[in-house]
Amino acid sequence: MKFNIYPILYTASVLLFVACKPSLEAPQPQKGNIDVSNYVAVGSAVTAGYADGALYYEGQQFSFANILAGQFDQIGGIDFNTPYVPQNSNGISPIPNNTITIDAKFVLGMSTDCKTVTSLGPIKLSPTETYGFFSTNVYSTSSPFNNIGVPNAKATDVINKGYGNPFYQRMASHPTNASILTDAMAQNPTFFSLLIGSDDVMAYAMAGGSAESITSTSAFNIAIDSIVNALTKNGAKGIIGNIPDLIDLPFFTTIPYNGLTLTQSLADQLNPLYAPLGMSFIAGDNPFIVADADSTLGFRKIQSDEFLVLTTPLDSIKCYNWGSLTPIPERFCLKKSEIDAIQTAITNYNIKLRLVAQTKGLAFVDVNAFYKKIKSGIVYNGVAINAEFVKGGMFSLDGIQLNPLGNAMLANEFIKAINQTYSSTIQQVDVTKYRGVVFP
Repeated sequence: MKFNIYPILYTASVLLFVACKPSLEAPQPQKGNIDVSNYVAVGSAVTAGYADGALYYEGQQFSFANILAGQFDQIGGIDFNTPYVPQNSNGISPIPNNTITIDAKFVLGMSTDCKTVTSLGPIKLSPTETYGFFSTNVYSTSSPFNNIGVPNAKATDVINKGYGNPFYQRMASHPTNASILTDAMAQNPTFFSLLIGSDDVMAYAMAGGSAESITSTSAFNIAIDSIVNALTKNGAKGIIGNIPDLIDLPFFTTIPYNGLTLTQSLADQLNPLYAPLGMSFIAGDNPFIVADADSTLGFRKIQSDEFLVLTTPLDSIKCYNWGSLTPIPERFCLKKSEIDAIQTAITNYNIKLRLVAQTKGLAFVDVNAFYKKIKSGIVYNGVAINAEFVKGGMFSLDGIQLNPLGNAMLANEFIKAINQTYSSTIQQVDVTKYRGVVFP
């Protein structure tokens, strides 16, 4: 059985850009009517700098919040304190139930599959951390953290005192009496960014609809009101971003629904087995067979508007008949009803986020539109960028979070919205200084 999703073969060494030298000196940036002397970033993985499937030092350095804070230096920003992991760490990964898997980041490297084919693709580095990484709380009253982004945090978690996520507990001011929100407010921020909501659907989506439930719209709305009311009560201004649609993330769109590529001989072997069930196969590309407890047979062909997640074990497809003789388990497939539920939630969340920003007179950045623009493809400094996994240049190797280049471009979207709302003239980031995907 032929299966042609991988390998991903490239000859480039690093995705780089060539900067164009400006002909005129830029005018001195103006702060307009904002005070960024104490900027606090509240959010989840993208704010924290989570990338390549782990939280690690370089990813934190190049989170959009850190990049944005660097641009605030132009108009009176101060040091932006981040709860960095050790520089020599290969990273550490959370899983959705807020426990820790001792796992490291992805890098591009050579690996050999079950058919002994060696190719280039994402591989995990060896872990350098243990559970002891979280045994020491790094909070300091003399230097509290400005970046309070927490991987896996939902909007409802931001207001939850004693939130048990180990990445938050590592930086929390108190294990039971503090929340992400109270720690943000303790700093009396003059300016804030809020980018939250993706993780309110992400755990459900990444597990094929079989893990945590989606946060209800009512619970999300209550949490957002609580967060924004608190952040603005002392006169702080800020910016709110909405969240992207799942169909714009490579994690959900890389493995094609019809990636079951058969020879005529293999199709002829399957057809007698499935013909009594009303299914047939052809030589060439075919939809995978997936498990579905709601279907009459308990399995069916996947539809063209459904997703297989990036964590689907490809060796099981290539060598152990997953997707043909053995249905791919439901936890790796997002069916249409689940996608509809996710997209409905995202639409409702984004309506609320825009409305709150408008009501409070805050800047608003349409992150969803930005991701859709990237998915359609753009050309920046003569280089094509899109949302294709690995070679699109925008996303990290987990297929969900951005790489440094992507975060720099996202920071520019925030800067545009801030300048437009608050009459500031903050210079945009020179994205040519930030890497895309690194090839060996």
